[in-house]
Amino acid sequence: MFTLLRLGFALGVLPMLVSSLSAGRPNVVVILADELGYGDVGFNGGSSIPTPNLNRIAAGGVVAANAYVASQNSSANRAALLTGRYPNRFGYERSVAWRPQDPTAGLPLSEKTLAEALRPLGYQSGLVGKWHLGAHDSFHPINRGFDFFFGYLGGAHRAFPEEFDVQYTHDARNEADSHHTWLLRGMQPVRTERHLTEDLSLEALEFIRGQTGAPFFLYLSYNAPRSPLQVRDTELAAFGHIKDEKRRKYAAMIAMMDRGVGQLLDLLDSLELADDTLLFFTSSLGGDIPATGAYNGPVRGTRGEPWEGGIRVPFAMRWPRVLKGGATYAKPISVLDIFATVSAAAGIPADPARPVDGVDLVPFLKGANDSAPHQRLFLRLQDADLHVVREGNFKLVKTKTDPEPALFDLTKDPKERQNIADTQPDMVQSMKESYRAWNAQMISPAIPGVSPGEWTRSRR
Repeated sequence: MFTLLRLGFALGVLPMLVSSLSAGRPNVVVILADELGYGDVGFNGGSSIPTPNLNRIAAGGVVAANAYVASQNSSANRAALLTGRYPNRFGYERSVAWRPQDPTAGLPLSEKTLAEALRPLGYQSGLVGKWHLGAHDSFHPINRGFDFFFGYLGGAHRAFPEEFDVQYTHDARNEADSHHTWLLRGMQPVRTERHLTEDLSLEALEFIRGQTGAPFFLYLSYNAPRSPLQVRDTELAAFGHIKDEKRRKYAAMIAMMDRGVGQLLDLLDSLELADDTLLFFTSSLGGDIPATGAYNGPVRGTRGEPWEGGIRVPFAMRWPRVLKGGATYAKPISVLDIFATVSAAAGIPADPARPVDGVDLVPFLKGANDSAPHQRLFLRLQDADLHVVREGNFKLVKTKTDPEPALFDLTKDPKERQNIADTQPDMVQSMKESYRAWNAQMISPAIPGVSPGEWTRSRR
């Protein structure tokens, strides 16, 4: 394929080649919120924070009621989203350290991103927003398959441009410094004037407007609504009914994000692209209750924990030409499935060297396949001696403080309060054995992680 592309350049017939390659392939949009509570969107029953445009995605598509991240760390989960593979397979298990000079601190170059996989098929790929997969130049989005990048490389960022006082990536000496960098357009730092969330929304629109006929992949990776909670006073006026200050700011950040999503949906409609655009909306992790006042629905836990509130996330998928709208799908799915679903839709060939762990969701969401997309789903944090297995209605949770794992029936006990391991020994044993078999295929954490306290450490 690459030889064919080079020949196309040489003969001046690349436009014809791209047109042939892209025929019938959908545009792809992945919108990722950052630490959005499961119960803070209307399509999951939330009512205190209006999300009319997120609800539009759900109404025009399918809501996955049991969608899971692939890691309790946001950085590793992003690696899973873009590769379709458990990040534990390639040692990506920690929240990657801010090390712009370190060529080991990021998504391994041996892994292929979705943008890299789509490029030979004629796609133009754009990333707008948060990267968090390494700050060294070799890991930069432009070097990982993306043709366009506007955003920031670290794990979090200030929202007010007057606080962006570190011009160059390599001048940010620690995690706290990285939250103050200038934003990047491509590999160049640029001055900005708007609130970060608003800037990301507008840049996403410009990327779509700039497309000239080839199919495109847009990865819109918002900063909202995770901390730091920064919004202008004018954005807070609509949420005076929320007494808790943190949650009031959190709600305003969600509203800004939702407004940007609405602008994107309107643009797809006006350009008559909506029917042929495969669009996903989900969150990097569950909501961070202590930091933002998020609400993770009627379940237990917060961001980073193994309980449902930490690992089950909002998820809606829309593809009007293929999927009927207004449906809810109850069987467990994973962020891993985004890569596999796009692969099937776009015709990405299988890579025997890097088999994906996700599955194409379309046959399941259309009802053509009545079985479960996954017999089991796994999560692991080896450093914390923690792992999770989800199988059918059952969930096995092993934490460092307990010598034996606990078993819960999520249908009867969604809050995970009643450990039934003693009454289901055969199920416990079966799930333990399945975890051991899965774990034997994984490797130990190899990507340098953020050191304890570095997220809150003062700037130097």
